[in-house]
Amino acid sequence: MLALLLPAGCARAQGFRQTELVRGLEHPWGMAWLPDGSLLISERPGRLRIVRNGVLDPRPIPGVPEVLAAGQGGLLDVSVHPRFSENRFVYLTYAAGSAEANHTRLARARFDGRVLGPLEVLFAVPQLKSGTQHFGSRMLWLPDGTLLLAIGDGGNPPIALDGELIRLQAQKRGSALGKILRLNDDGTGADVWSLGHRNIQGLALDPLNGRVWASEHGARGGDELNLIQPGLNYGWPLVTHSREYTGPAISARRTAPGLEDPRRVWTPAIAPSGLAVASGRRVPGWRGQLFAGGLVSGDVRRLSLDAQGRVLAEEAITIGARVRDVREGPEGFLYVLTDEAPDGRLIRLEPADSHTEPSGAGPRGG
Repeated sequence: MLALLLPAGCARAQGFRQTELVRGLEHPWGMAWLPDGSLLISERPGRLRIVRNGVLDPRPIPGVPEVLAAGQGGLLDVSVHPRFSENRFVYLTYAAGSAEANHTRLARARFDGRVLGPLEVLFAVPQLKSGTQHFGSRMLWLPDGTLLLAIGDGGNPPIALDGELIRLQAQKRGSALGKILRLNDDGTGADVWSLGHRNIQGLALDPLNGRVWASEHGARGGDELNLIQPGLNYGWPLVTHSREYTGPAISARRTAPGLEDPRRVWTPAIAPSGLAVASGRRVPGWRGQLFAGGLVSGDVRRLSLDAQGRVLAEEAITIGARVRDVREGPEGFLYVLTDEAPDGRLIRLEPADSHTEPSGAGPRGG
C-alpha cells in the first residue's frame, strides 16, 4: 500500500482549546499516569517529576538511574505497569554509557509515592555505538501484558559499526538496532516485533481495534507514519523517501516487494515525536483519529483514517513549540509536552466548546 503524500502545508485545525497546566520543565520527554490521577513526567537531563492535583512537585523523584545526557540521549520514556496497583512498577528508558560507547537501556523500579527503588535493569541493547543519536525509546503495553520497545538505528553517517554504516543494523535480525522489540514485563523473551526502522519516537495502540501505530524520523524529509504488524520489515534504509543531510538520495527506491510502505510520509520533515489514538470516550468526534506531535513543525497533526487504516485527511493544531509527546489522558482529553528548557510545558487539548473540567492532571496550581 503506497503512502499518502499530502501537501506540505496542511490545513490548520479549528475548534480546539489549549490549557496550560504546568510549566518549568526542562526538556520533558515522556509522561504516564498513575491510578490516583497523578502524572509522571521524565526530563531528558535525568529527572523524573510528578504532578499531583495539578501542581508540579518542585523536588525530582529520587532513584532515577545515571544517564548519558548528551545530544539526543538522557532519561527518555516513562511507563507504568498495567497492574501498578498490585506491583508498583514504573518503567524507564534511557541512554547509558559514554559518547564513545553507549546504548539504550530499559529499567524498572517500585514507586512508593515518594522514591523509586530498587532499580533493576531489564534490558540493554547489546550493540554499543558511538555518538549520541537515535536511541528510539518509546514504550507501549499490549493487551496481553507484554511490552513493545522501540530502538533507534544508532545514528547518521559517518557513524559505523563492524565496518559499515550503523544504520544498516536496522536490517539485521540479530541486532536490536532499528527495531521494535517485544518483551515480557520482566525484560525476558526479547524478540524482534518489526524491523527496518530509523528512529521511532511515537508509538500508540488503537484501543478500538488493537492496531499498533508508530511515527518515526526520516533524515532530510521522509518522516513516516507506519501501521505496525508483527514480523514485517518497514524498509529502512533499503527503501525511503529520505535524503542524506548532505543532499543525495539515501536509496533510489521508495517501495519494494516484501517491504512495508508507510501510511503517511512527511516531506519536509515534521520530526514526529509522541503519538496518540483517541478512544472517543470523552470526545466522540475524535474517535479513532491519530494525533502526532511534531518537533520541527511545532504542532500536533490530526489524521483521519478509514476502516483499513488509510489516511484520508490531515490538519495541524498549532502549538508554537517543539512537541515531544502526545498522550490521551485517563478522562479522554489529549495532553502535550513541549520540548523546551527551562520552561517546558504540559498542555491539555480539548474541544473549544467543552465546559467540563476533567479529572487527572487538573488545572495548573502554584
